[in-house]
Amino acid sequence: MSDASPFIAHNGFALPAQGLGTYDFRGEEGADAVRSGIESGYRLIDTAFNYENEGAVGWGISGAAVDRGELIVTTKIAGRHHARHKALVTIEESRFRLGVDAIDLLLIHWPNPRIDRYVEAWAALIEARELGLVRQIGVSNFLPEHLEKIEDATGVRPVVNQIELHPRFPQQEALDYHRERGIITEAWSPLGKAGEILQDPSIITVAEAHRITPAQAVLAWHAARGVVAIPKAASLEHQALNLTAAQVRLTAEEVAAITALGRADGRLWAADPATHEEL
Repeated sequence: MSDASPFIAHNGFALPAQGLGTYDFRGEEGADAVRSGIESGYRLIDTAFNYENEGAVGWGISGAAVDRGELIVTTKIAGRHHARHKALVTIEESRFRLGVDAIDLLLIHWPNPRIDRYVEAWAALIEARELGLVRQIGVSNFLPEHLEKIEDATGVRPVVNQIELHPRFPQQEALDYHRERGIITEAWSPLGKAGEILQDPSIITVAEAHRITPAQAVLAWHAARGVVAIPKAASLEHQALNLTAAQVRLTAEEVAAITALGRADGRLWAADPATHEEL
């Protein structure tokens, strides 16, 4: 593993503190971005069936001059595939698209609680792991009640929960809940879409103190909180900057200052897992 990204571990399972998000990476350009990211030092690659780019991600992985065994490739099953048979077929399809013998980390993308088949989907992931189709299993966008329901039904706890988490939505309660149970927290949109939040004086002050960019300051904040961040970065420059951010050590006061930017209405869009559905 590259020493450019320290590890975050719980209960014996570890992930690099920085991963490469691939949402909207498609075609040859997307494959090239994945390849360059891996060759720059990324070892955690994140995609999803619904991103419609597993082929490009797989092509980038196969073209990178890095041993496959060094990589942790993550994908996610969609809500329309929660039924056991559909889940297992989708897992096979994702393996073929990615060009891997086994998926390193497979997540349920959203719980879709109104449809309420996420327990069935979780049981299918457990079965896939037992069959050797995947190595580790987790979830995305699950609330505590969803996590408790799948564990009560199966006796198996996810290794990861990937959730919306950024300075406007720091999710301290979720982070504490996961930490107490040995679940790794991953942050999607960790830079808050790299919008106005990066102009906030609190973040700029931290960035200037460490002679880094505001985006690096936010990524260092994630690492300091024990959160795996998976920002999207297509250019070599941004990929390199993101990777080095995990090595920056913020003070407790700096972490608190960025966390204090959170707001009750801080979600980027109306994606409350209690009601949101993504099929």
